[in-house]
Amino acid sequence: MAGHSKWANIQHRKGRQDAARSKLFSKLSKEITVAAKLGDPDPDKNPRLRMAIKEAKKESVPKDVIERAVKKSQAGDSEDYEEIRYEGYGPGGVAVIVEAMTDNRNRTASTVRSTFSKNGGNMGETGSVGFMFERKGEVVYPADVGDSETVMMAAIEAGAEDVESGEDGHFIWCADTDLNDVSTALEKELGESDSTRLVWKPTTTTELDLEGMQKLMKLVEALEDDDDVQRVTTNFEASDEVMAQL
Repeated sequence: MAGHSKWANIQHRKGRQDAARSKLFSKLSKEITVAAKLGDPDPDKNPRLRMAIKEAKKESVPKDVIERAVKKSQAGDSEDYEEIRYEGYGPGGVAVIVEAMTDNRNRTASTVRSTFSKNGGNMGETGSVGFMFERKGEVVYPADVGDSETVMMAAIEAGAEDVESGEDGHFIWCADTDLNDVSTALEKELGESDSTRLVWKPTTTTELDLEGMQKLMKLVEALEDDDDVQRVTTNFEASDEVMAQL
């Protein structure tokens, strides 16, 4: 299985053990506020907001927190967040994309650059690693939603481009502009997904051994600990043996 799917499952396992839920809630709330501010506060008219709310609910964000985040977008004194993408290389030459939302570009850039440097990485210019990824829509279903053929047929009917099925679940990809339509069609056939979001999908991967993976995880976790960082994506590849030891 390619690195993007494996990393999603590392994050999932880590998330279940992570006691610092408030940090995650804060980041999800920020995405809801920005989505509502950039579009319509009604999720039925705003696909990005609808996906943000769905992701928040999946992580058990309380309903009142979600509602406050939407209302905050309509307040005249709400913060103006800027969406920024940083790119660089991690341990072992792994490509890293960092997506952030910030009200202070200089602060965030300085922190992200420092985090790369302190953890065996190097932040580059925008575009330095982006060519190794494609912007895609990703819909994830649990393995028990159906066999690979059933999910593949549903995905084709929904207009998806590719499906990767395994014991960790079904990963369905589509064009980034089709995510709302594809996810809606899939829900009618397969029910509610585990996750629906825009991702950077690697087109090439970099193989890491156990030591390299441990160093990479340290970098990614340090980046994710920054309140301004929303998501970190890498293009690592690792054997099942290495993954089992993490």
